[in-house]
Amino acid sequence: MRMGKSDFDVIVVGAGFAGLYMLHKLRQLGLSACVLEKAGDVGGTWYWNRYPGARCDIESVEYSYSFSPELEQEWQWTERYASQPEILRYLQHVADRFDLRRDIRFSTTVAGARWDESGQLWHVATDGGEELTARFCVFSTGCLSSPNKPQIEGLDSFGGETYLTGLWPHEGVDFNGKRVAVIGTGSSGIQSIPVIARQVDRVTVFQRTPSFVVPAQNRALEASELAEIRQGYRQLREEARHTVGGVARGAAPSPRPALETPPDELRRELDERWEFGGLGGFLNSHPDSFIDARAAERIADYLRDRVRGIVKDPATAELLCPTTYPVNSKRLCVDTGYFDTFNRDNVELVDLNANPIRQVTPNGVLAGDHVYDVDIIVLATGFDAMTGSLGKIDIRGRDNLALADKWSAGPRTYLGLMSGGFPNMFIITGPGSPSVLSNMVTSIEQHVEWIGQLLSDMAERGQALIEPRPEAEDVWTTHVTAVAEPTIFMQADSWYLGANVPGKPRVFMPYVGGVGTYRAICDALAADGYPGFVIDGQGKTALPDFFSFLRAPE
Repeated sequence: MRMGKSDFDVIVVGAGFAGLYMLHKLRQLGLSACVLEKAGDVGGTWYWNRYPGARCDIESVEYSYSFSPELEQEWQWTERYASQPEILRYLQHVADRFDLRRDIRFSTTVAGARWDESGQLWHVATDGGEELTARFCVFSTGCLSSPNKPQIEGLDSFGGETYLTGLWPHEGVDFNGKRVAVIGTGSSGIQSIPVIARQVDRVTVFQRTPSFVVPAQNRALEASELAEIRQGYRQLREEARHTVGGVARGAAPSPRPALETPPDELRRELDERWEFGGLGGFLNSHPDSFIDARAAERIADYLRDRVRGIVKDPATAELLCPTTYPVNSKRLCVDTGYFDTFNRDNVELVDLNANPIRQVTPNGVLAGDHVYDVDIIVLATGFDAMTGSLGKIDIRGRDNLALADKWSAGPRTYLGLMSGGFPNMFIITGPGSPSVLSNMVTSIEQHVEWIGQLLSDMAERGQALIEPRPEAEDVWTTHVTAVAEPTIFMQADSWYLGANVPGKPRVFMPYVGGVGTYRAICDALAADGYPGFVIDGQGKTALPDFFSFLRAPE
């Protein structure tokens, strides 16, 4: 089955971690490729998210590519948790080192992508009126790349400056002597508030729901430590690929469930994890805390006590203590000096549950019955996660089916990689894959390499078209939901469920089964000839029992 003549073999949308590696892999396969990128340079989310204090919550030495041993040996990370400028420099270095820029078109927004059944090609339209064609289309648009601007009455009437943390001006913002409102206390708020507070005359923090927060314990990386890591990098990377979260350097899980650990012993253990810091200290501390709310509450009690021990005003401390959802059911946040910031004289916390924002006025924010006069409003209101960026593109598959219409009740994919009715279209770290519940770079590399292997296998067999079977998509979507249902993830209104975006369907989007299990599933399907996919009109009818992979020992 031959396809029509195209401009490229593959068009890739997005030039962040995923798009850069996808381009490199396609070149290795001898395929012609073009990357279309909205931004003026590479970096993806790290190009746009330049807010004060922006930093990764995965350790730098693991939040990096593993595909090139030479790259990991030559790059010098300076901190345990890299800041946004350092991560951006790293991605710029990667683009230069592998000569990727010549196949990237910057400042180019993809407006639409349409499947041409007669020519069996994708037609990709840009905002500049250009239309490009390709045999395959890969969306590497990111899971956290579509900022969520809140719908607040009067926001457009504000006479001062307004900024979204996810679209921060590259020239920076002058906060000196200003009165600032920060709306939102998720990850970007928690990272930016301490930095902003040191510069401003006054900062008012508007909080609807407090976050569980653990200290980063960030520090400079010593040369001797880096040398040791480099020496063992290959083993470290291989271990990470088969873990739950795609990282290998975190503190080991406790051998005893939280509910079976005496209180004094549990506190000593959690004290050690607090000193270790970061997600690696707490995410896998006690596996029973992910399925039993009572176990989660014991860890939550510890974290709330830590807040009370740091914040001097008891009333403010209590407002900063989450009580309405289990720990880890929302993204655990990592901070540097966040709770200490509320001991400053120029910082005020407003509880939006008691004093909801009624409107933004030309001079400030009206919350409850009080107007807070401010010069700058910072919207730390997160993202339309996982599906937001795809939703902004008019993607049309067979019979002019719009992806937005197909996903109107929630995203439906097979493995988070493809969606039925959209032939030869791939999504890197899409809904239904581990994605945001993992080290994104580990998951990105796994997806890119799997797609690369699939394209290589198809070329070797002279095959041209692939898409998921509807029943395979049904089975996978059911499996993703069934794995999530027994966990505490279903007990919070989180962005994992789309709850932060008005009108978005409540569907748990990432795959809870873990990076190692997911990799085993994908590898098994590839080895068995890709059951669940229709390739050139042919496909195996039998589908695997995905739960068997969860039961198998790792």
